[in-house]
Amino acid sequence: MKIVLLSGGSGSRLWPLSNDSRAKQFLKVLENDQGEKESMVQRVFCQLTKNRQKDDIIVATSSSQVEMLHSQIGTGVPIIIEPERRDTFPAIALACSYIYSVTEMDENEVVGIVSVDAYVHDRFYERVFELESLVKESDAEMALLGIKPTYASSKYGYLIPKSHHRYLEVDHFTEKPTEAYAEELIQLGSYWNSGVFAFPLKLIVNWLRRNDFPVIYDELLQRYSGLPKNSFDYEVVEHLRHIVALTYDGYWKDLGTWNTLTEEMSQSIIGNGRSSSDCENTHIINELDLPVKVLGISNAVVAVSADGILVTDKSASSRMKEMLTDGLFARPMYEERRWGWSRVLDYTKQEGVEILTRRLHIDAGKSLEYQQHLFRREMWTIISGKGKVILDGIQKKVAPGDVLEIPAGLKHALLAETNLEYIEVQIGSTLVEEDVVRLSYDWSNFEITV
Repeated sequence: MKIVLLSGGSGSRLWPLSNDSRAKQFLKVLENDQGEKESMVQRVFCQLTKNRQKDDIIVATSSSQVEMLHSQIGTGVPIIIEPERRDTFPAIALACSYIYSVTEMDENEVVGIVSVDAYVHDRFYERVFELESLVKESDAEMALLGIKPTYASSKYGYLIPKSHHRYLEVDHFTEKPTEAYAEELIQLGSYWNSGVFAFPLKLIVNWLRRNDFPVIYDELLQRYSGLPKNSFDYEVVEHLRHIVALTYDGYWKDLGTWNTLTEEMSQSIIGNGRSSSDCENTHIINELDLPVKVLGISNAVVAVSADGILVTDKSASSRMKEMLTDGLFARPMYEERRWGWSRVLDYTKQEGVEILTRRLHIDAGKSLEYQQHLFRREMWTIISGKGKVILDGIQKKVAPGDVLEIPAGLKHALLAETNLEYIEVQIGSTLVEEDVVRLSYDWSNFEITV
């Protein structure tokens, strides 16, 4: 059984800590068994690998999140990069074409789909893996995992059973009913839909063939924009006639808002912050060096990052999308990369010339890729740590106080021998990611003449 881990999202609901490149699943606000901070994707990946090899897990994500995935779960996991965001069906179809044509998995074998949103105990994923045998023995088109409801919620979809013995025979679905109707559904023995799917690989392979799409991964990648921009539920699940489900009555929560996320945080204050003694159930999450003080405000979240400041009553945090516009995600101010992180300090544009100032942290032993820029020059000032730079094949050491000028077109790279930080000033007619021409990622392969 191959597991496809869906890790998409634009990062709007947990703004300002999340942005277009750092979605909610990458925020390190949870705590693992060793007392270390971890993100949702790290927690889910760790739970999955307790019962499966890394080779059995495939991550589907957008191009803007690849670096952060490498940073948090390593580079040894296959990553399917969606050319554009087109909802869950195209992402799952592309992943299935990879499993079929690249890993050469038999189309009668079972594929499981899980997301990074759920906060669950390990038993949840044990049940996920049990779906494989259920699909085979029941000869069902698909198997799901139903969550035993703990209250009448209008936020979730419901599985309505037509019979329930060792497993559910699913009759139909109801999406986000009113609380009154949800109460009726629970009385009928309905379960929340967890968003976990398990099905024979041929289900999607046959869909692609039937709709004249290629089943070969590289070919489907080229035609990705032609796939229906639709959810997997609407495009596939609701058209099936034989669906079964296992049930799970353990802990399960969708950490999609500040309200639900803070309920699972072991600390009420992360970063430089302090609240008065009469603040009850108030959380401060501060990524900046500036101090944050909260006086006499209860049931609130104060979140501070380079992208902005949020002050919200917890019950209102689910309305975050109402406050956001596209402009807020024009340029993420904080990004986590495979080599460390970067934070925008200042940006100006004068007479057609853009000037961007960033602070970058490179982890010890990590390196920037060997690259060049066509439309901008850069100035680097090393502020801490030691390392090596390569400038057009010439290598030299750098230390605090060193200033480097990198003209447009110059090939360059940086290796941190210890944790290293520097200030980077970019100056050019256009400062965009497309101006980064990456030549190599492996320091040992970089061109060095001296």
